[in-house]
Amino acid sequence: MVEAVARVRHIRVTPMKARRVVNLIRGKQAQEALAILKFAPQSASEPVYKLVAAAIANARVKADASNSYLDEQDLYVAKAFVDEGTTLKRFQPRAQGRAFQILKRTSHITIVLATPDETVAAGSKKSAQKARTN
Repeated sequence: MVEAVARVRHIRVTPMKARRVVNLIRGKQAQEALAILKFAPQSASEPVYKLVAAAIANARVKADASNSYLDEQDLYVAKAFVDEGTTLKRFQPRAQGRAFQILKRTSHITIVLATPDETVAAGSKKSAQKARTN
């Protein structure tokens, strides 16, 4: 019933390294994802941990606003993706007056938590639309 989104933009982690961490938690329950991220050795796991915790808090606030019951054990990571952010371009001096370009990449990370009954309803809408078009 509840779907909560949390985003972080322009974080100084390369998208490729962040995707390795996000792939670990996609489809898992939210509490299980927090446990995985807490002990993951990658440096990108700390900001993703905070993002999942923020998404859980967003779900709690959204449920309170709509006066509905939310069991945090039911939440799972419905969508999790990493997009490429802006790239900071820096130059490092090299020998004989040359310059070497350094690309400092950033990421936009998005986590969507949902309860199982919402995805079933969304899936039935999509299947109904497919049936109408065929």
